[in-house]
Amino acid sequence: MSASITGHGHAVPPGMDQELLWTEYFADHYAQNRVARRVWSSSGVETRHGVVDPRTEDVSSWSTGQRMARFADVALPLGRDAVTAALNGSGLSPEDIGLFSVVSCTGYGTPGIDIRLAEDLGMAASVQRLFVGHMGCYAALPGLGAVGDFTAARGRPSLLLCLELPSLHAQPATATTTERRATEDDLQQMVAHALFSDAAAAIVLEPGGTGLELVDVVALTDHSTSDHMTWDVTDLGFKMGLSPRVPDVLARHVRGVVDDLLARHELKVRDVRGWAVHPGGPRILDVVEEHLDLDHADLETSRATLRDFGNCSSATVLLVLHRIVAAGLEPGDHVVALAFGPGLTLYAALLRQG
Repeated sequence: MSASITGHGHAVPPGMDQELLWTEYFADHYAQNRVARRVWSSSGVETRHGVVDPRTEDVSSWSTGQRMARFADVALPLGRDAVTAALNGSGLSPEDIGLFSVVSCTGYGTPGIDIRLAEDLGMAASVQRLFVGHMGCYAALPGLGAVGDFTAARGRPSLLLCLELPSLHAQPATATTTERRATEDDLQQMVAHALFSDAAAAIVLEPGGTGLELVDVVALTDHSTSDHMTWDVTDLGFKMGLSPRVPDVLARHVRGVVDDLLARHELKVRDVRGWAVHPGGPRILDVVEEHLDLDHADLETSRATLRDFGNCSSATVLLVLHRIVAAGLEPGDHVVALAFGPGLTLYAALLRQG
């Protein structure tokens, strides 16, 4: 038995203009540093969403405990809205769900958002739950594989929610009015602050059906580059390390991963109708386009998602996938979803429109 995506939903906090975030907040923190300004202007982001707007609420001095308390308050309504939209799209009720999986690397607590949402939405007391934590931007795809396997093996619907609130973890540099140089650590934080945004995205999977069938999932981790992308728990929230060498590592591996996935099903790159590529940043998308020999238009949905939402960690690839489905697919069309994160890890999923 196969598992197919039959419902999509997402929810985001209030929007923030990318340029105003720079001029009204981050510019001062980086002492008008020209490198930081270039990073910001080349991010590919125009609109961000956040449960915290740093212009009106500066959380940079908050403890991790304070940030997790805020996550507990604001995650529930966002998750509820995304899940409700996905259920409505599938025509299912909360009590129909056999497995509810929540993915996040930005907030934790026990009882977790999975338990609280299951109760709030009226899921059955017997619903199985799975929390996928701290895997980063690629986590939607192992989550998809897990819920897809459950649905295919058990013949019951499953639901996946990716809920990420990076705005809670702002840690900008404390710049002086005379300092104009930035450390390597500051440069990595500049990139993170220029890209990351908040979102909740959910999908429902059902056994069989005529939705977007999950065909296969593959992964590759290059352990020699594990220091290139980090997400450390500190006393002042979670702090990202993001090496500028990440696109170079991706360039070495992305073609092999995709070719391996497609070859297992006697397909080639030219047979793929849609590309749901996690927009980790403009350079990431350029590397994927170049090394898969894609047309520029093939990644337009990923670039548009980065422009309109920013990088929402694990939720982003589901936002891209939803837009591809909404634009229209024909029966038999194949879609490849790609995401990347700490490890360095590449995940790819093959889907087919029923």
